[in-house]
Amino acid sequence: MAFDGITVAALRAELSKALTGGRITKIAQPEADELLLTIKNNKNQYRLLISASASLPLLYLTESNKQSPMTAPGFCMLLRKHLNGGKITDIRQPSLERILEFEIEHLNELGDVCHKLLIVELMGKHSNLIFCREDGLILDSIKHVSSAVSSLREVLPGRNYFIPVTQEKLDPMTASTDTMLSAICKKPLPLGKAVYTTLTGFSPVMAEELSYRSCLDSRRPSAELTPQEQEMLMHQLSRLLKEVREGRFSPQIISQGKEPLEFAALPLTMYQDLSSEDFSSISLLLETYYASKNTITRIRQKSSDLRRIVQTALERSRKKYDLQARQLKDTEKRDKYKVYGELLHTYGYNLKEGERSLEALNYYTNETITIPLDPTLSAQENAKKYFDKYGKLKRTYEAVTELLLETEKEVTHLESISQALDIALSEEDLVQIREELMESGYIRKRRSQDKKPRITSRPFHYLSSDGFHIYVGKNNLQNDELTFKFASGNDWWFHAKGAAGSHVILKSEGREVPDRAFEEAGRLAAYYSKSREQEKAEIDYVEKKHVKKPGGAKPGFVVYYTNYSMVIDSDISNLTLLT
Repeated sequence: MAFDGITVAALRAELSKALTGGRITKIAQPEADELLLTIKNNKNQYRLLISASASLPLLYLTESNKQSPMTAPGFCMLLRKHLNGGKITDIRQPSLERILEFEIEHLNELGDVCHKLLIVELMGKHSNLIFCREDGLILDSIKHVSSAVSSLREVLPGRNYFIPVTQEKLDPMTASTDTMLSAICKKPLPLGKAVYTTLTGFSPVMAEELSYRSCLDSRRPSAELTPQEQEMLMHQLSRLLKEVREGRFSPQIISQGKEPLEFAALPLTMYQDLSSEDFSSISLLLETYYASKNTITRIRQKSSDLRRIVQTALERSRKKYDLQARQLKDTEKRDKYKVYGELLHTYGYNLKEGERSLEALNYYTNETITIPLDPTLSAQENAKKYFDKYGKLKRTYEAVTELLLETEKEVTHLESISQALDIALSEEDLVQIREELMESGYIRKRRSQDKKPRITSRPFHYLSSDGFHIYVGKNNLQNDELTFKFASGNDWWFHAKGAAGSHVILKSEGREVPDRAFEEAGRLAAYYSKSREQEKAEIDYVEKKHVKKPGGAKPGFVVYYTNYSMVIDSDISNLTLLT
């Protein structure tokens, strides 16, 4: 995530154009660390969301409204008293810091014109909203910071506001090229780190981008740059800063599959192999990016208890599998004991009393072998001892083989549930996974009087490039329903070979299916499986009529004895998701 000074510069440019001259008509505080300002300007109404959340500081224009508490917090009431009806006269960004200063003109109780500052600091866990007089005296802040919390700066009513200097960084908007180059090359650090620790407003992502544009390896020590490489670095830095000064921003989100990976106010050319989406507005980009990120984060939080249950059961089952595998390996010598017993019956008649071994011809291999003996026992008693060992190991082999197969199925089942948790997008998706865990005994079943939740989650529905409908199960219960209730006999069934994953159904609808549709369905099977991170995945596919479910099998488990195979990547960026 690159919420850096350059992104804030893009926000300042956008907000200045939209809000300068506008009047604040409504001030709300939906959350303890969040403001929502309604501003009217040029016959348009804007909503400005400002969040000082330690984990997710935000600032952007939005069309969405949020419900406020019945009783407004004190900070909100103070802002309403001073700023309701106030006019935004300027929006500034000091240097290239992650700070925006809103200068607001208003009338005091006597009708005199006054100016106040609403300062937004977007600095991770140090984020804050600070309300000041024009001379910088703090009137209040959404978070109070005392000397016990910070030795650098107190943020309390009556204190003077200033920007704390935590690192000796240069302002790239005012520093000379020679000064910046000297400071970067002086640091005994990799080039990328030297850039973002030297220049204000540069995040690690933008430092990597600058290195990429300069055709330089960001991992190289900055002190090792040749004069020609230094010249190229400064040339690209000057071009980048010129785009910022002139406000030529090109907001962009980089995605890996369907999940947003990075965003920036300038094009990230280093991600050419990933999909990108351009936005006309930095506010729209931020709202889109964080809405998607929030969804993923919220679902992961909601599913944390289920993940813990599945992971604990999976670790236990894997340990049990390893133990059983070792027990099975110990039974490999059972046939040797059987041969020893048979050879003692054959050759033991001339064995002398007290012998500790017997050399005999193994008539199975025509090799002479040495059989260890207990000197206190006769040949027949030694033979019986070996036959008893053979019988015990044979029984162990048969029992452990069956247990090992059951444990392997249990591990496969739990891995499939873990995969379902990875692709869950909503709380409705988690309901079915919880139901499956109850049915399998991993979660205590609800009491008889408890109402069973309504299942509203549905499989993913894609449309292929040739107009064929493709469905993907989100969990094992949906996999069973798709394969054995929804699909007809001539539809095509896809699944990643040897990996936990979704059942994918390609509806043929009586038509001849082109190769491209098979490939796209295969990509979906690869993407919605544990093989997603691999460069290529092997996919089995077969007509649905050849897929069977054994009696008593766990949800999602099927067998098939004839199939086609393909090896394909998991890029589904060209497919249309309908639902």
